[in-house]
Amino acid sequence: MSDTYDLEAGPDPATIAASTPEMSAENPVYAVGIGPGNTEYLTPRGKRAIREADVVVGFETVVDFVRGKTDAELLPCGYADEAAMLETFAQQVSDGADGTAVLMGDPNHSGYQFVGKVQAAIDRSVRVIPGISSLQVAASRARTPMEETTFVTLHKSGDVAPDLQRLRDSVGDRHLLVLPRPYDWMPGDIAANLLDAGASSSCDALVLERLTHEDEEVTRLTLGELKTYAGGTKPDDTPFSDLSVLAVRAD
Repeated sequence: MSDTYDLEAGPDPATIAASTPEMSAENPVYAVGIGPGNTEYLTPRGKRAIREADVVVGFETVVDFVRGKTDAELLPCGYADEAAMLETFAQQVSDGADGTAVLMGDPNHSGYQFVGKVQAAIDRSVRVIPGISSLQVAASRARTPMEETTFVTLHKSGDVAPDLQRLRDSVGDRHLLVLPRPYDWMPGDIAANLLDAGASSSCDALVLERLTHEDEEVTRLTLGELKTYAGGTKPDDTPFSDLSVLAVRAD
């Protein structure tokens, strides 16, 4: 049964997801990365896990992308009913249903908290099926090789101070790829934080929005220019989409 998570009290569900390596198991529950929302980027293995499932759980915006690709019962959720939907999912899996959880992008980048919640809810092994992520597409657009890049996701619940410190330690020396958090840590806020750490205001920054979609947009500017968009906690306080990746190129 799924519990309500108190991130202040712990444990962070991401810690549960990363607690042990995956082992081979019969009839696992799958956690599938569906890509950046364009289903052309959904891998064939991920498609099969979704198509063959009896029940699929995930956040509503993610589940909407796979409607029509499976005859499974769909359990879309939001933060308010997440625990209840995971309990329903767990019960059906316990009764023998084949279950698949769907997550945007690649679960290894920003979905670990949900993977951990699924793992805590069920009594079967969870097998992650990685996906193409907006992070990978952003690295291609920004030409920031992964081995020369510091990646941080702020798109999670809880304290992000250690993640911000990693960015502050790397800015200027390494490329940065950041998944912002709507709407308190958007690209402008991250830029302001990096400048406070001594980053050059002339650093090249790209805000990459809605990658792989028809309305994809890339805005190129400096950290100093990006800082002007700092502040606020609501959608109207930023010109950038919640489906954004921030790339900051090394000096």
